[in-house]
Amino acid sequence: QVKLVESGGGLVQPGGSLRLSCAASGSIFSFDAMGWYCQAPGRQRELVAIITEGGSTNYADSVKGRFTISRDNAKNTVYLQMNSLKPEDTAAYYCYAEVAKTIHFWGQGTQVTVSS
Repeated sequence: QVKLVESGGGLVQPGGSLRLSCAASGSIFSFDAMGWYCQAPGRQRELVAIITEGGSTNYADSVKGRFTISRDNAKNTVYLQMNSLKPEDTAAYYCYAEVAKTIHFWGQGTQVTVSS
C-alpha cells in the first residue's frame, strides 16, 4: 500500500508564491518518477512538472521559468516551488508517483487559488 500526502496549497495573490510538498509512504522503496498534475474545473488533468529519480525534469510550457520541481529521494518526497503565480494557475494539484512506467499512484489533491 502506497500513500501520497500533499500539503502547501492555499490562496495567494497574483505574483505570489507557494511551495507544494508531497510525501510518499508505504511499501515502495523508491519511485522512478514523481511529479505534479493539475486539474481546473471543467478541464482534464494535465501535467505540470515531473522529475525522475536521477533528477531529469520536464515542465509544461505554461510554467517554465516560474515553477521548479525537486525531490528528496531519501525521504521519497517531491516539491513544487511555484513563483509568479497567475490566476490561470488556479486548480487542484495532484501529486503523482510512478514505478516501472506501469504502476501509478496519486495523492488526494491540494487546492491552489490565485486571486486578488
